[in-house]
Amino acid sequence: MNHRTVAVLAATVFSSVALAGCGGSSGDSSSGPVNLTYWAWAPGMDEVVALWNDANPDIQVTVKKQASGDDLVTKTITAAKAGNAPDLMQAEYQALPTLVSNDVLADISDQVADAEDAFAPGLWQQVTLGTDAVYALPQDSGPLMFYYRADLFEEYGLTVPTTWDEFADTARELKETEPGKVLTTFSANDAGLFAGLAQQAGAQWWTTEGEQWKVAIDDEATGRVADFWGGLVAEGVIDNQPMYTPAWNNALNTGEQLAWVSAVWAPGTLTTAAPDTAGKWAMAPLPQWNAGENVTGSWGGSTTAVTNDARDKDAAAAFATWLNTDPEALTALVRAGGIYPAATAAQTGEALAEAPEFFANQPDFYVTAAEIAEGTAPAAWGPNTNVAYATFNDAFGEAARTRGDFRAALTAMQRATADDMTGHGFQVIE
Repeated sequence: MNHRTVAVLAATVFSSVALAGCGGSSGDSSSGPVNLTYWAWAPGMDEVVALWNDANPDIQVTVKKQASGDDLVTKTITAAKAGNAPDLMQAEYQALPTLVSNDVLADISDQVADAEDAFAPGLWQQVTLGTDAVYALPQDSGPLMFYYRADLFEEYGLTVPTTWDEFADTARELKETEPGKVLTTFSANDAGLFAGLAQQAGAQWWTTEGEQWKVAIDDEATGRVADFWGGLVAEGVIDNQPMYTPAWNNALNTGEQLAWVSAVWAPGTLTTAAPDTAGKWAMAPLPQWNAGENVTGSWGGSTTAVTNDARDKDAAAAFATWLNTDPEALTALVRAGGIYPAATAAQTGEALAEAPEFFANQPDFYVTAAEIAEGTAPAAWGPNTNVAYATFNDAFGEAARTRGDFRAALTAMQRATADDMTGHGFQVIE
């Protein structure tokens, strides 16, 4: 596939939010230091960038803190249309196609040719969009894994599931012996988790064929995931309530819910949601569709991208490479920003030598996490991920609430996404 395929497709902004007050590059590469502007939201980024600035007087980077998510995507697209985008930006993986199709991001494949081996293949594929271009460098990742109350699993005689069939059997066994308990819940208020589960199953929601986009959200792999979770909800052996609510927090804190499929960042959430349970949880690999495999999906994570408005793309790419591959930079990102680095070498580095405090009972937490992360499956994102996610929240939210038809919800998600792309001028096949 031609490496410009994605960039030359019909482009539009998929957010209706109007944003102003954008600031871009400054400085002149022909005299004096190169001054680069970096839009980012990760905490502690100023502290990390200061290390670069101290060591590189000829290339100085200024961090301008931004909101994350769709707000930053829209703001950057608006700035790019005025020729005033920042030199660099932090971008979530699923936002890259939208930014590329709006001609915001530069292809930095020539500048970062040696960086690929620093990352798991599944993550690298996400910054190339499956082409021979490179539109960003992976910064942090969110490999999915299985969290469970080790004390209650022991008390109720449960075995940690290694396959999804075993997961379903465990949910049924627990409900039969302890009717007031549930293994977990299916939540429809964060589509990222469902997307990661579909990714593990082999889903490719958006792909390109020449000048056309193929939308396959209702593919066989995702249908398998929808049927699996819909079946457990319909049986009543897992809960159907959303995450992050006071009721959900209480279920985790009291042991009413024994497990949570989540990402590597879950310890921070559990610290707040279930403060009385510190030291009682354990983490294990995500259950597999085929016994003996090591495949996981992603929930969250971001990249560092260079924009087409960057005055010195070589300098910007050099900084982005340092930020995401240099041991000192990665240690600082972990300690100051609390991220889980995408670079595989840093996942077992000094900064992650100790388990999260909430998991002090599992000293090999990050060793296990690194092994899980090696199996991160590739993901395929499209230019209107926000539409797909919003439809998921509505359609799957209703299906979960009524213990209804998850396949119909998946069909609704497919239809809304494909129709939205067609309506915005993309050539779409299904």
